[in-house]
Amino acid sequence: MKKHRLYSGFTLIEILVVLAIIATLLSLVTPRYFDTISRSKETTLRHDLIVMREAIDKFYSDKNVYPETLDDLVQNKYLRAIPEDPITESTLTWVFISPPDIESKGNIYDIHSGASNIASDGTPYADW
Repeated sequence: MKKHRLYSGFTLIEILVVLAIIATLLSLVTPRYFDTISRSKETTLRHDLIVMREAIDKFYSDKNVYPETLDDLVQNKYLRAIPEDPITESTLTWVFISPPDIESKGNIYDIHSGASNIASDGTPYADW
């Protein structure tokens, strides 16, 4: 009598089919994942700019002088910490706009991102 052995495991074809299905799913999910990351960075940047601009305005209304540096906002407790620019991933790349009138004291009237990239809506981050 011949003994029939049952081999357990997967054939090469079965493994290739599973890998092809996984690759197809990844090709559909990956672009959406990176788009979501990009949109979350843009949302964070918009929020950080709003918060810092409000802090600058509050500083000016309290002291009648614009802040010289972002550290002035932190030291006077208008901000807990200088936020990191989510696009450049640095706290050192913020671009400061000086007060429009020469008579105003201080250095920071407005603030923008130092990123040179273009946002998903087609506008440069530096214009926000």
